[in-house]
Amino acid sequence: MKTILVANRKGGCGKTTVAITIAAALADGGWKVALADADPQKSATRWLKRRPTDTAKLKGLDWTTTKAFGATPKGMDFTVIDAPGSIYEEAASPLVAEANLIVTPVLPSFFDADSTRRFLNDLQDIKRVRKGKVGLLIVANRMRKRGRASARMAEFFDQIGEKPVAKVTERVIYEDLAEKGLTLFDRPQKRHDELRRQWSPLLAALL
Repeated sequence: MKTILVANRKGGCGKTTVAITIAAALADGGWKVALADADPQKSATRWLKRRPTDTAKLKGLDWTTTKAFGATPKGMDFTVIDAPGSIYEEAASPLVAEANLIVTPVLPSFFDADSTRRFLNDLQDIKRVRKGKVGLLIVANRMRKRGRASARMAEFFDQIGEKPVAKVTERVIYEDLAEKGLTLFDRPQKRHDELRRQWSPLLAALL
């Protein structure tokens, strides 16, 4: 089983949207997927409750207490963890201990980039990350095709010496679908093909 932790220190970076999209996409591909909600706000859990019965199945897990970490049913191919909105080293370490991969969404703003830079630096203080036992993938989230924000994000990636595995553009469709317990990978429509392709590099890296 592979465990994917979706985390960033900065709240509001689209972490839950990334987590549910990854989980739904993997389930749509035929994998058995658990979605572990470690965020006290329980956004992923509320999304699961709205999920229609005719969509790809996801096993919901309540990981909002540390004693629940790692409690995954047998037979799962993937566990996707939606981390708390404001995660610091002491809170991150137990979750990182469960993860094979960390996916970090970052928004195209100075405050988000600065917070993400510090979060990535702090992750290096965790032994499993420092020894290369946990992979790290960055997603440039809610991007716009042009403008100063996009240029600022490009500069940020140059500074940290990392490139995003995927660039996801800002679209209201994500909120509209989430309200119904859905993602782009549920009941796909041709008009959303371009948006789904934006996730392909990330999904390929996870597999």
